[in-house]
Amino acid sequence: MYINFNENTENSFDAIVVGSGISGGIAAKELAEKGLKVLMIERGPQNDHISSYKHALTPPWEMPHRERITNEIRERFPYMTSEGGYPVNETNDHFWMPFEESPYIREKPYDWYRGFGTGGKSLLWGRQVYRWSDLDFEANLKEGVAIDWPIRYKDIAPWYSHVEKFAGVSGEKLGLPHLPDSEFQPPMELNCVELDLKEKIKQKYGSERIITIGRVAHLTEPTEEQQALGRASCQYRNACAKGCPYGAYFSTNAASLPAAMKTGNLTLLSNAAVSEVIFDEETQKAKGVIAIDRETKESKEFFAKVVFLNASTIGTAHIMLNSKSARFPYGLGNDSGMLGRNLMDHHSRAGAGGRVEGFTDQYYFGRRANGFFIPRYRNIGNDKRDYLRGFDYQGGASRGRGNTAGKPSFGAELKESLNEPGSWSVYMSAFGETLPYEENRMYLHETEKDPYGIPKIVFDAEIKENELKMRVDMKNDAAEILEACGVKNVFSFANEKPPLGLSKHETGTARMGHDPKTSVLNKHNQVWGCENVFVTDGAAMTSSGCVNPSLTYMALAARAADFAKNALKRGDF
Repeated sequence: MYINFNENTENSFDAIVVGSGISGGIAAKELAEKGLKVLMIERGPQNDHISSYKHALTPPWEMPHRERITNEIRERFPYMTSEGGYPVNETNDHFWMPFEESPYIREKPYDWYRGFGTGGKSLLWGRQVYRWSDLDFEANLKEGVAIDWPIRYKDIAPWYSHVEKFAGVSGEKLGLPHLPDSEFQPPMELNCVELDLKEKIKQKYGSERIITIGRVAHLTEPTEEQQALGRASCQYRNACAKGCPYGAYFSTNAASLPAAMKTGNLTLLSNAAVSEVIFDEETQKAKGVIAIDRETKESKEFFAKVVFLNASTIGTAHIMLNSKSARFPYGLGNDSGMLGRNLMDHHSRAGAGGRVEGFTDQYYFGRRANGFFIPRYRNIGNDKRDYLRGFDYQGGASRGRGNTAGKPSFGAELKESLNEPGSWSVYMSAFGETLPYEENRMYLHETEKDPYGIPKIVFDAEIKENELKMRVDMKNDAAEILEACGVKNVFSFANEKPPLGLSKHETGTARMGHDPKTSVLNKHNQVWGCENVFVTDGAAMTSSGCVNPSLTYMALAARAADFAKNALKRGDF
């Protein structure tokens, strides 16, 4: 039983935002700045900017296990530690949700990386930000795959600009039609080896394949607005996964939350797991949500005129599937049967590396938290492959430590040699687009429940033939590029069939579309049949593209918040 509070009490708001990650932070900030009284509900504990980054300034040698993972951490994160100390380790395990907090069942291998606490994965993301183009928005329609996106680049372009100016994006303008330029702050610099690779790739491939510096949500020339929030330029520490006390990279905690709090219109509720959206059969709208206190397990109702679901691709679908009513017996907005289906993630862990000769008289400044980027070039223009869509590469060149050749392998001389820079190497790894497949899904188990009495998620999703064909090029092209640039001892790699979830770019469980018979959301991110509920995280995506998706979530969230404000003004809700 949950406690039913009167709708005219302190539990009533203009808007409720479920989730405090990248998209939830933007939604809350935009709604609060438009004058709405907003309640943001976060499942995990409160993470305060700076004070909660308890290991941000701790050097590795002062950590008990030198930043490695322990057996205790492995037990709490059985799937998130599958790749050793990445991304979970003893410096940031408190930012990740332990398996026992949100257990799930794997019908097929799936790794779910879930943030825990205020900021969610905005404290932990890779910070690569790229715009989509109409190559992405039109692909489904042109190729007859799944359903058509209900929007095009022109619909979202102003909102890309809007969130980029707020977040801060550093990068280089390229003028590529399939990778539109952003509102950039000055780019970080490629190092000497990367510049050499750039020139050699240009000589070999012309304009077909290019290297640029990664486009990242790191401040390099903060604006007055960003400085007023206490944010500063990137310090080139490459310690981002511990939390950034300088606010140099974009996160909810460093940017969206303080901006929203400045309005006086935001209330943050932590340690509350939203179990379902409350649907009013009389009005045919949502009237709020039910949230369960993590410590007492007590349930409470919270009321609002509009609800924004930003609990993550999987978290949002989980809530919607559990939100059953006479109108929606199979989950909120699930007339199409598509809720929980079309689960996507980029397939990765394929690329190449090698040793670079020369450049021993050159080094680089700091520890740049960024690398180079090679935009997609497959299935563009005259290039036609035996698979659909394409991939991009992210990589970098760096120098190792220690010139120990011909020197003692122990003692003072060894220590001295390790202070010397070693040889150069280069490494690059691909991210490939995964097509939307109806049969790739998550669903609720009939009997097994999580600690809050909510049915457990079951994952039944995998990459298929199209992606497996693409992976051959992802591996071989990387080796070809490096060998063409004169890199030595080139090795290539490709996991045979990596599980979805590993790239942490999950999308698509409540897709947008033109028709409630084939989609869950309309072109404004509203739930079909319950239009005062908006879904503006990865769940809304109709296809996955091959670039990092978070910037698109942010733009969709800002766009939907503007629409919701105008709809409220019209009296639609």
